[in-house]
Parts: sequence; C-alpha cells; structure tokens
Amino acid sequence: MGTSSAFGGPAGNTPLVPSWLEPEGNISTASGLNGTAAPDGPIPPGPVPQPLPPLPPSADPGRFTIARTNLTHFASSGGQDRASLGRAVSTYVNTSMGGSRMASAHMGASRIVGGRLFSFLSDAVSKGSHEALRSLNLEELAGRPIEQVFVGLSDFLCPQGGSIDEGIARAAFIETITELAASGVANLDGLTTDQMQIVFELYATNAIEGRLCNDIGAKIVIMPSDADKASRVQEQLHDFIRRSVADALSKSPAAPSALTPDSVFAFVGNIYEHAFEILRIMGETEAETK
Repeated sequence: MGTSSAFGGPAGNTPLVPSWLEPEGNISTASGLNGTAAPDGPIPPGPVPQPLPPLPPSADPGRFTIARTNLTHFASSGGQDRASLGRAVSTYVNTSMGGSRMASAHMGASRIVGGRLFSFLSDAVSKGSHEALRSLNLEELAGRPIEQVFVGLSDFLCPQGGSIDEGIARAAFIETITELAASGVANLDGLTTDQMQIVFELYATNAIEGRLCNDIGAKIVIMPSDADKASRVQEQLHDFIRRSVADALSKSPAAPSALTPDSVFAFVGNIYEHAFEILRIMGETEAETK
C-alpha cells in the first residue's frame, strides 16, 4: 500500500509525538561563562537554569493492534470488507494516534514539505513559474515538462534524510510526480489556483497514506495474492484518504490566494488535522455500514 518504504511498524511504546517536535528547553549560562570576561570581585549568582521539558510519555504498546487487525481483514477480503476499512482508519486516528491533532503533529516532515510545496505553487500562480523557480536558483528548469521541474525541485522541497518520517515525506512527493499527468496538471506555466490545490491534495493524500501504512506495519498486513484484488485494496484505501483531504481543503476558511508566507505552514497543519478528523468520521460511518 503506497510507495513509502515498508517496515515492520514502530515499537508500541514509541511516543505519540517524536521528541524533536517538542520545544527545546532554555538553559541559561552563568556570568563569565558565555565568552565574555568575568567581572572583578565576587561573581553574582546567575539565573536559575530552567528544567528541560519532560520526555513525551510512552504510548500504549498495543495501540496499533486493532487498526492493524482490521486493515488486515480488509486486505484479505480483496476490498470487499469496507466495514473493516472503516474500523481500521477510525481506530488509527482515535486510538493509535490519540486524535486528529496528535495525528497531524505526527506528520512532522510531511507538514514541512507540504508547506514548502504550497509556498512554491502559490508563487507560481501569483508571480509566474519562471519567477518562482528563479527565487530558488532553479530558473534553468523553466519551460520544461512539469514532471522534470518537480524532479528538480525534490532536493529543495524534501532533501534525502535518514529518518522514517523524512522517507515518508519524500516518497509521497515522488508518488505525486507520477500522478501529475493523470490529474490534468501538465504544465507549470499558467498554473491556476484549482490546479495548485489538486497538486497539494495529491501530496497530502500520499503522505497520510504512507504514514498510516508504515505506522500500522505494512509487512504485517496480509495482501491478497490476486493482483487485481491487491490493486483494488490499495486504490480503495487511497481514495478513502483522498476524499478526506479534498473535504478538508474545500471546508478550509482560508483562501489559498490570501495566505502569507508566515501563515502557510499553519494552514498546512490545519489541513492535515481536519483531514484526519474527517477520516475518523468517514471511518466510523463506514464501519456501521452493513
């Protein structure tokens, strides 16, 4: 499911929000220890160091179990057991992630890449593709097919990293490139606001799908041996997630054209949070359908 590098799923006691997403502590230094000369006479007591923030609490070791079991049932059914799909995604948001806000916070690298992508696309709409590329010192890509432009952008938007989170973000961007032609976005020149939202929708969908599959443990989910059934399972999960992202974008109170550079990342975070909440609601509704 998805193109993210699969692994056996994170350890159950992994914190819901990685420690690197928490604010750093503020430890003050005493007088005379910051590179300046110490004053003559007794050294006055320095400010009391502030304690480091506590480590994020360990999560329930079994928080992935129900979501993983239901996704396996859905996959084993060849896409027929939609109730299990609904239970898998709703339990993932509610139990595995601790709610839509925590799920959005867990999308660390994908939120950053999404913000960079949205900012670039917004510049391409408002200033033209050549100017948007020139601001990144990539003007040599101007006029090329959009797939080539996006390949050239990949190292700026999502540079290679060693963490799973960064791998998910980059894999989602590469998958988005492969989907551009089928989405009807064939040229960066003359990009419209609607096309900008389509590209972002594709990326956010791929990022959420990659995060969900890696968290649940793609190696544990048993896919049907029949290729057509396996494809149907993947397509249904992908479409389910894309509907939630599209609804989140359509219901956003902020007009993309009105966003400032400082507000883009908050906007992207809100879209992820709303998408997860819609995904939870859609999942619960699907789970009740017989």
